Amino acid sequence: MSICIIENKSELGAGTRGASLCVDAIRMSALAGGSDFFQRHQVNTLIVPQDDLYKETRHPFAKRIDGIKKVYEMVSREVSKNLLDQQLPIIISGDHSSAGGTLAGIKKAYPDSRLGVVWIDAHADMHSPYTTPSGNVHGMPLAAALGWDNKEAKCNEVDTETQQLWDELKSVGTSQPKVSPENLLFVGVRDTERAEDLLIKQRGVTNYKVDEIRTRGASVMARRALEEKFADCDMIYLSLDVDGMDCEATSYGTGTPVKNGLLKEEVKEFIQVILESGKVCAFELVEVNPLLDDKGNKMAEIALEILEFAESILTKLKKPVLA
Repeated sequence: MSICIIENKSELGAGTRGASLCVDAIRMSALAGGSDFFQRHQVNTLIVPQDDLYKETRHPFAKRIDGIKKVYEMVSREVSKNLLDQQLPIIISGDHSSAGGTLAGIKKAYPDSRLGVVWIDAHADMHSPYTTPSGNVHGMPLAAALGWDNKEAKCNEVDTETQQLWDELKSVGTSQPKVSPENLLFVGVRDTERAEDLLIKQRGVTNYKVDEIRTRGASVMARRALEEKFADCDMIYLSLDVDGMDCEATSYGTGTPVKNGLLKEEVKEFIQVILESGKVCAFELVEVNPLLDDKGNKMAEIALEILEFAESILTKLKKPVLA
């Protein structure tokens, strides 16, 4: 299978600075360890509008959403192009907000296909400008992909310009929702707010909790997901936020670390089963922040290990998804 790497250094959606160094930190890890990961495949580096970080945001409930919309469009175009060229993209992104752009690109390329989403993360990322406690858009990509405003849990009075930009963000790639809740799987989500909890309960979103994965086994739970969640899906998007892992066992090198997460070995075991299904059309890794790493460049080293592990599985597959 032909693999390409997309580098997206945007951290416009994050609340702390440093995630834009994610790609460089992983590259430095590869260089220090003698890995040629970045030389083995075509690499497409997106030129993202980082200057927006220096500007005062006009949208307190969706900070830098105007710049993030541009990132969504760039990511969507690149992902769509790669898929239509029969390439499977591995996306390395700064913050998780642009995962909405990845989902938009997948649906732009294959609008009639049923998409499953594996979301390995400490957070649900299902806020909207109407519910966000922080205004950081890296907490909103799934709400955008699902087309959910969640006004029932509204706590913010959102201005007209922000509303319009949010609607435009939801419509990047296609005006239709990119994924259905029955085909969305949370893995390791453990830090949510009330507005998200209401959505998860009302819409029946499945969450494989850390204790369940540890007790039953990661590979067992992954096979269960393929049978119960993704049997009718044509393809799967696999998204890994490194804060889904336990910060004590890995490192604090991410913007929003949460204790009691997955172990690195559990993540690898889970994604192996999903990748070997042959349904994965894109794999994304996000939120490495070397400025916050308490163990040198440890989180980037772990990220590289997982990326190379995923690559080794994907290269053994005989044909692209939906070939």
